[in-house]
Amino acid sequence: MSTTNIRFSRTDSAKFFKTLNKRVNQYFKENNIKRTGNWKLHVKTVVMFSLFLTPYFLLLTVDISQWWLLLLTIIMGIGMAGVGMNVMHDGNHGSYSSKKWINKLMGGSLYILAGNVYNWQVQHNVLHHTYTNIHGHDEDLDAGRVIRFSKHAKWQRFHKFQHYYSIFLYGLLTFNWALTTDFKQSRRYLKRKLSYGKMPSPLKQWSTVVITKIIYTIIWIVIPMIFMSIAWWKVLIGFFIMHYVAGLILSVVFQLAHVVEDTVMPLPEKDGSMKNTWAIHQLMTTVNFGTKNKIVNWFTGGLNHQVEHHIFPNISHVHYGKIAKIVKQTAAEFNLPYHEYKTTRMAIVAHFKHLKEMGVKPAL
Repeated sequence: MSTTNIRFSRTDSAKFFKTLNKRVNQYFKENNIKRTGNWKLHVKTVVMFSLFLTPYFLLLTVDISQWWLLLLTIIMGIGMAGVGMNVMHDGNHGSYSSKKWINKLMGGSLYILAGNVYNWQVQHNVLHHTYTNIHGHDEDLDAGRVIRFSKHAKWQRFHKFQHYYSIFLYGLLTFNWALTTDFKQSRRYLKRKLSYGKMPSPLKQWSTVVITKIIYTIIWIVIPMIFMSIAWWKVLIGFFIMHYVAGLILSVVFQLAHVVEDTVMPLPEKDGSMKNTWAIHQLMTTVNFGTKNKIVNWFTGGLNHQVEHHIFPNISHVHYGKIAKIVKQTAAEFNLPYHEYKTTRMAIVAHFKHLKEMGVKPAL
């Protein structure tokens, strides 16, 4: 990743963000509600953890057929993605609750999803939310050599098939968390001295990674091998299926918010300066999808309201449906874009069209 210091423009002659921020603050004040989660989020938390953990305990205590084993591991994967999008995400943004310890607890659910809080906060809160869609800075655009998300990435001959094979690789997201990602990120982020809040000591971070990985392995692999009356390799297959389902859901939702036809992927000038202010940059690089679909709204934790989330990451997703009207109206008043696909299907089509375009060999 690039080490160039990015500087967003501070010139907003029309005062877009100042006006928008004032209106959103006024909304919460007039309705006398907190910007953090409420009972709706608490109910959702119970549902998502139930989807994730109930099948696990059933597998350990009930003798079931292989078809039920398959179904339960799929449900666990759905629950795993649900916990990540609804509970962990708000917790690590500090928007789940007004109490820090609750945010820390809910954010810490990442450990049972195979991730690491320090790494996730640096990659997501710092790199992604600050440098959204900027090649070489936003690691969400970095898929190694396998997938080319941006025209600024090096083209490989096999990229012309990426709109076909990418969907099969998306499911490996959380599986990679469990195996290699946290070790690579810890090494990279500690070396660059990146942090979200207080910088952890290398000893503390490496100890946390190693210990949590050991506990994770015991919970999700060793214990099932001991208590389930099936072959060890079937446990590993179930573990992989759970991760693959969760990874596929999470990856698709992430990609639909930024890697589509309508968003831009601008580069900074040689001195690191960007053309737009940070808030306007978020409008240019982010898109909403399926916001009228109640199921998508509920399950994705507001990640389909990505425009609102990127401008107000410290507001819980349960409020995005209301403040979206304010953001959309204000953007229109200032003649700024507000990207939105009416349905999830339209966003999926736009994503794979973008992948196909990025797979075409660039002209010299």
